[in-house]
Amino acid sequence: MADLSHIDKHGRARMVDVGDKPVTARKASATGIVTCQLLTLDLLKESKVPKGNVIGTAELAGVMAAKRTADLIPLCHQIPLSQVDVTITADDTLPGFAVTATVRTEGRTGAEMEALTAVSVACLTLFDMLKAVDKDMTIGEIRVTAKEGGRSGDWRRA
Repeated sequence: MADLSHIDKHGRARMVDVGDKPVTARKASATGIVTCQLLTLDLLKESKVPKGNVIGTAELAGVMAAKRTADLIPLCHQIPLSQVDVTITADDTLPGFAVTATVRTEGRTGAEMEALTAVSVACLTLFDMLKAVDKDMTIGEIRVTAKEGGRSGDWRRA
């Protein structure tokens, strides 16, 4: 097991010093799902959900969350985001929603946490906006699916 970069030799939490790392183009993607009743999807498709544009609102919430990641995760670096794209797709086969976020930056550290935060908050927003019609929803399978750039290079989930 590798040493934990966020723990010092005394076991205290610390922010990693990235000051000597080069600024490079970086990209990270993450996904998650919200499962719901098929009736919930039907109500959404027929625009009969009481809270309005659920998907558009949740996508915007995900973008806003990515921009605030360093405020939410204690040891996360604040990074300049050049792009955040959050896409939510209704999927009858789940039934539910597939949520994807892709984040781009030019910086000294990666954007995985921003992509994960975007997906998480988008999922939470879907739940919040649909809970009046479906209390049995679940949120899950939130994971990084790819990263590009940085010292460790590119990676894709198999």
